[in-house]
Amino acid sequence: MSYAYLFKYIIIGDTGVGKSCLLLQFTDKRFQPVHDLTIGVEFGARMINIEGKQIKLQIWDTAGQESFRSITRSYYRGAAGALLVYDITRRETFDHLTTWLEDARQHSSSNMVIMLIGNKSDLDAKREVKSEEGLAFAKEHGLVFMETSAKTAANVEEAFINTAKEIYTKIQDGVFDVNNEANGIKLGPQHQTGGTVRPGTTEPGKPQGSGGCC
Repeated sequence: MSYAYLFKYIIIGDTGVGKSCLLLQFTDKRFQPVHDLTIGVEFGARMINIEGKQIKLQIWDTAGQESFRSITRSYYRGAAGALLVYDITRRETFDHLTTWLEDARQHSSSNMVIMLIGNKSDLDAKREVKSEEGLAFAKEHGLVFMETSAKTAANVEEAFINTAKEIYTKIQDGVFDVNNEANGIKLGPQHQTGGTVRPGTTEPGKPQGSGGCC
């Protein structure tokens, strides 16, 4: 399918916060409760529509383990958006957000849109982090905030699409240079060939079975 823009995303956060489950829910609309840990980086893609424009999201799901942190850093550059995820039932994943955020901002474009995600909202009875705390952290660091459930799909669509809307607004405002692919944005076939998909272009496959408890 032809598209106007391609936006590159990266999903970051501790192991087991549900990064892979969020991606799978968004791209495949399904929940997989048990699977292997992500090794390095997994990939997924999906088309969305913003203000009548077809936009392709290319999403990189990263491993949360410290041993893979250097691989993750290499994906910050060239990402227009990031979903920074913690688990509302595990306080330590929230406490580690500052480290993740520092890493992201050190290695990415200063214009990258970062969405803070408190995942597993379906497990409210086990909550260790109040939603007010997530909101306060987001406000302090200039992030967009949302709580999601990869299991029930609550706010999953909104998390990915609202991030894209923020990116699109920055394009309209001239903040992002769309001719510089290092910003994580690429002009699509609609721009380049008047709406005709170039020969040989195909949709990437869906993400492989990937990591973290959801």
